[in-house]
Amino acid sequence: MTAIVTDQQSADQQSAHAAGTRRSRLAAQRPPQRRGRGRVVVPHIVLAAFIVYFALPFWWLIVASTKSQQTLFDGKTSPLWFGGGFDLFSNIGSLFSYSGGLYGHWLGNSFLYAIAGGVGATVLSVLAGYGFSMYGFRGRRLFFAVVLGSVMVPATVLVIPLFVMMSNAHLTNTVWAVILPSMLNPFAVYLMKVYTDEAIPPEMVDAARVDGAGEVRIFARVALPLMRPAVVTVLLLSIVGTWNNFFLPLVMFSNPQLFPVTVGLGALQSQAQVNTGGQSLWNLVITGALISIIPLIVSFLTLQRYWQGGLSIGSVK
Repeated sequence: MTAIVTDQQSADQQSAHAAGTRRSRLAAQRPPQRRGRGRVVVPHIVLAAFIVYFALPFWWLIVASTKSQQTLFDGKTSPLWFGGGFDLFSNIGSLFSYSGGLYGHWLGNSFLYAIAGGVGATVLSVLAGYGFSMYGFRGRRLFFAVVLGSVMVPATVLVIPLFVMMSNAHLTNTVWAVILPSMLNPFAVYLMKVYTDEAIPPEMVDAARVDGAGEVRIFARVALPLMRPAVVTVLLLSIVGTWNNFFLPLVMFSNPQLFPVTVGLGALQSQAQVNTGGQSLWNLVITGALISIIPLIVSFLTLQRYWQGGLSIGSVK
């Protein structure tokens, strides 16, 4: 009996020793609490610094737009805080009434150029990317290599050749001088081709062909819904790129009535810097810059819900 009790006690001791050894190993493998907190805190600090860096100019723009010309330059108020009254609405009224409502023309021109150029670039990029991905034709690699090479060419390098081409076609000082070049986007073609390769399985297209669907119906009913995230991305990039385009319309237009808002604000800023008493125009320049970015913010907030990936997962068994 004594031997049995002794064996039981020895077994219990061994089990306790083994459990303690496992706990020690787990504790040794577990990172210290302070170290774990540091791994979490440091990325948040870096992200907060980036947020402040990018949000600070936008905050200054909002604050400066609420100040009058005297308050903006008297130095009595902080540049990053409100003071001296709330003059945003009076600045907006002065902006839209300046020079017979010229800013309204600039804003309307930007909408026209951005929507026409953005939609046109999206349509051409979707069709070209789908064709490069789904169809095998002679010279496909060569043509796609040309597209990739075009991505590496800065847009500013092409402005002078484009101006010569538009001048020979008598299209300078017309809206087509900005809309037509904006519809050509090599990077969007590359993006759509790469996305189509991953999002649309060839087996799905072959199955639709076996079922008797034509090429147009396959593209509209099968491919296009799966390409929606990339289509929205290309649309937003094209609209933003055309809206922010400065150098091309600056070269193509000499009529202020055709300026987009970027070139118009640049001309207004130059007038504020050069002319005597031009300081009174700075509140209009700042308010115009704030209004010009509102459509871009609205477009991103409106279209972001269409960025949904993984729509083709599980579609092919």
